[in-house]
Amino acid sequence: MDQPKQHQSRADILTFPHMTRKDEQLLQTVLNNMSQGVLMFDSETRLTFCNQRYLELYGLSSEIVKPGCHLRDLLRHRIELGNFSGDADEYVARLKSGIAEGKTFNNVVNLPDGRAFSVVNKPIAGGGWLATHEDVTERQRSEDRIAHMARHDALTDLPNRMLLLEQLNHEIKRVKRGECLAVLCLDLDQFKSVNDALGHHIGDELLKLVGERLRGCTRELDVVARMGGDEFAIIMTQMEQAADAATLSKRIRDSVIKPYQVEGHQIVTDISIGISVAPMDAVESDELLRNADMALYDAKADGRGTFRFFEPEMNTRMKVRRELEMDLRKALATEQFELYYQPLVVLETNEVNGFEALLRWNHPARGMVSPADFIPIAEETGLIVPLGEWVLKAACNEAVHWPEHIKVAVNLSPAQLNCRNLVSMVTSALNETGMPPHKLQLEITETVLLQNTFTTLATLHQLRKMGVQIALDDFGTGYSSLSYLRSFPFDKIKIDRSFIQDLSNGAEPLAIVNAVAGLAKCLNMTSTAEGVETQQQMDVLQAIGCTEMQGYLFSHARPANEIRQFFQRKIDKAGAA
Repeated sequence: MDQPKQHQSRADILTFPHMTRKDEQLLQTVLNNMSQGVLMFDSETRLTFCNQRYLELYGLSSEIVKPGCHLRDLLRHRIELGNFSGDADEYVARLKSGIAEGKTFNNVVNLPDGRAFSVVNKPIAGGGWLATHEDVTERQRSEDRIAHMARHDALTDLPNRMLLLEQLNHEIKRVKRGECLAVLCLDLDQFKSVNDALGHHIGDELLKLVGERLRGCTRELDVVARMGGDEFAIIMTQMEQAADAATLSKRIRDSVIKPYQVEGHQIVTDISIGISVAPMDAVESDELLRNADMALYDAKADGRGTFRFFEPEMNTRMKVRRELEMDLRKALATEQFELYYQPLVVLETNEVNGFEALLRWNHPARGMVSPADFIPIAEETGLIVPLGEWVLKAACNEAVHWPEHIKVAVNLSPAQLNCRNLVSMVTSALNETGMPPHKLQLEITETVLLQNTFTTLATLHQLRKMGVQIALDDFGTGYSSLSYLRSFPFDKIKIDRSFIQDLSNGAEPLAIVNAVAGLAKCLNMTSTAEGVETQQQMDVLQAIGCTEMQGYLFSHARPANEIRQFFQRKIDKAGAA
């Protein structure tokens, strides 16, 4: 009874003429404990050896898979178990033919259960071959993860620039066969302010939510990618007409502008979109992206929160913009900026009680450059912070020499207010110039308060505690003006010029201005009417009890030397009297 067992055991191992039985048993132990499944076949495709690991990998029966069985029978057994999906006869014929020619077969097989096996069939002497089967599932998954990470954004898991370009190049082939597509470049408005005010963690969460909304606005066949920072891009495929891209842009903006709730903060943002269409605008991926990017800049220049299609003239405008940006970077260092000052007039006495500092850029070649042209560029590039610091110091340095009761008002951009060192910046400007804090008014717009964060309010309270006055500029043009007045006790409300210009257009504008002036009085705040240009407007404002005005009716903004002359004339007049 022992002899048959011994015979069967020895049939399962490789035998070598000069190898002792002990060595053969050792080899058998080694082969059966390998991580790979190992098989050997003769030239007639009969199995001559199979280790235990191979049976375990596929869950095979040792009664079927044993020395002497044909490869075809082994494969049919695997087909029954559901871990081989090919045609057994065809597979055997192809393999036998290739082995006879001395070929090595090396491939990765994916099983229905999700596992991946590396299978190598290598010819050996005598016309047979050695086969190894290795479970590479984890390695394959790791490689897949690495490949995914190389083509996807780590934060949002959206395709990145690399994958977008791959997809775009693929879709362009369809365009050349007569189809149409659009590339949309998207940029969140005032995202830097969110990062500065609430921190990068909140900014990252906002980007994730925006990515989800963008996916929700598009079809499965479209591609939504994050290009970096707060920039996204979309490939809209199989379009019927360019208007389809406009429809998508409107849908995206309607979705994106809805408030976000992030860790207790309510965040409101907007989005600007540039669109280029293939084949009308271009048929190469780089050019399509560049054209969409130019259209995006045009959308942002038009006030943000909108979309623009690419137009050939944008090339020229973009060149001018780039040149302006380069010049802007040089302007601070070469002292090309100066401040003009527009009077703030007490309506009851018609006396000047302060000036608003307004930035002017005297370009050596272009002459005076409008703030409307360079301030948006300064905000986009981050230059607004050092530029704003210069304005603050220059205004304090000038106003410290004015009469004690004359104040200077300086505008703060959202980026400045969200800058963590604003309080120290103001303190430094006051200390360096010797300017009393009560002579300084800082004006902020409602846009700055859209986040309504504790950080923003805490900064305002610190500044006010120093003695600096805080004014709410362009009142009535934001989202929820009255809620801001509850959040922070402003010293002044500035009524937006749009309401003042409409005073003669019916009862409604008058009612609004009257209500704001009355509200300011009840809250013990100064009310200032901006953009007063006619005597009629001034008479109405005096009648309803508005405190101050500024505008062309009294004076344009004037350079500093003219303001000094104004004060000198007042002194001379008082002396003569």
